[in-house]
Amino acid sequence: MTVINRIVKPTTHKGKRAILKKEAKLIENVKQILCFKSKKTSQIVVDFMKDLYNLKKPDAEMMQKKNDILPFEDITPVEKFCAKYNASLFMIALHNKKRPHNLIMGRMYECTLLDMAEFGIENYKGLKDFKISKISQGIKPLLVFNGELFENNHEYNKIKNLFIDIFQREPVEKIRLQGLEHVLSFTIVENKIFLRSYRILLKKSNSRVPRIELEEIGPRANLICRRIKLASEDLFKEACKKPKELKIILEQPSVVYMLEYKILILYRQER
Repeated sequence: MTVINRIVKPTTHKGKRAILKKEAKLIENVKQILCFKSKKTSQIVVDFMKDLYNLKKPDAEMMQKKNDILPFEDITPVEKFCAKYNASLFMIALHNKKRPHNLIMGRMYECTLLDMAEFGIENYKGLKDFKISKISQGIKPLLVFNGELFENNHEYNKIKNLFIDIFQREPVEKIRLQGLEHVLSFTIVENKIFLRSYRILLKKSNSRVPRIELEEIGPRANLICRRIKLASEDLFKEACKKPKELKIILEQPSVVYMLEYKILILYRQER
């Protein structure tokens, strides 16, 4: 029997569970994100990546050692790390004179790179700088995207899809208003994406739908899109295939529209 045709079966219960865990499922587990620090970083981009890591926990892994990784030159080390830790998403903090305070976000498909985007970090204000109560760990955030470029521009539409992949958690069929605690807002103006994070406060009103107030909790940053590497249309279509048994259920649209309206008001006040 050749080595290629040889099948090694697990001999322990732990080994069997590990193999079953990696098998394809109708509803996949929540995507894990792996966070790296490159050989050269700045405190700003490292702190920002740690804030995003804290928002993503417990579905995130932070590597402590620095790695000599330049993904746009060679993605192979990232693919190996993601396969080792069973992570389909990654973030890498870098810094140099040409591209200061640099953060790369990307995702994998079948242990190879699907796409990634590189952002410069400006006007950063961290979670620790907002001296107010924070949200609970593991809360599923509401994602709000403001700006026509997210819909009309091919590259920014893919960046929007990347953000959704990174920050979403397990799918839900029903929404409980009291469970809505956190909203992440992405507002695009020219080539800048304004990332804002709010805690949702539900106040009494004269109707069944509560009055919504937003309290900024951080992190806050302006993301400048520097480079982007997109998958081919065929590969992206293959990666987005869904079983026929799955259906997406959207409920409570009125609450989402109210949040978009509130965020736009806060953004205009900031400007």
